[in-house]
Amino acid sequence: MTSTDSYGIPPYEFRQTLGRFASGVTIITATDGEARRGMTANAFVSVSLTPPLILVSVDNRAHMHGLLSGDGVTRFGVSVLSSTQRHLSDHFAGRPGPEDAVPWFDHEGLPLIGGGVAQLVCRKEQVIPAGDHTLYLGFVEYARYTDDDPLLYFRGQYHELG
Repeated sequence: MTSTDSYGIPPYEFRQTLGRFASGVTIITATDGEARRGMTANAFVSVSLTPPLILVSVDNRAHMHGLLSGDGVTRFGVSVLSSTQRHLSDHFAGRPGPEDAVPWFDHEGLPLIGGGVAQLVCRKEQVIPAGDHTLYLGFVEYARYTDDDPLLYFRGQYHELG
């Protein structure tokens, strides 16, 4: 079912349709003064190999949007969750568990999530308004990865490979 009016398809239909695209689950991190902040995001994509660029999409209502859009934050982290880290996805999506269960580690003062499949440190390159979200283009300054299996998100539920 599609619509041809100028507003596009209804939000519910759009969400249900795009939910058929399997994605990994990431935690976007930054510092807010002395505090570490994180947000679950599956709207993450590699943009360019040369230069190394990624893009994350953040809801304009999210606390992370206010943090990243300010001039004080010039770098942010992206941690790709492993299949054993579903609880962290929930924690940073507004269903918090104990803060001491978050395996934080810092790389040059930027908080990242330990135990994941990959971690990236990005310099904020460009901020692009996009409807009810904002796109943050990041230049990757540091990366590390493991061969662990990722946590996947498909049709509104978590999944694992295999």
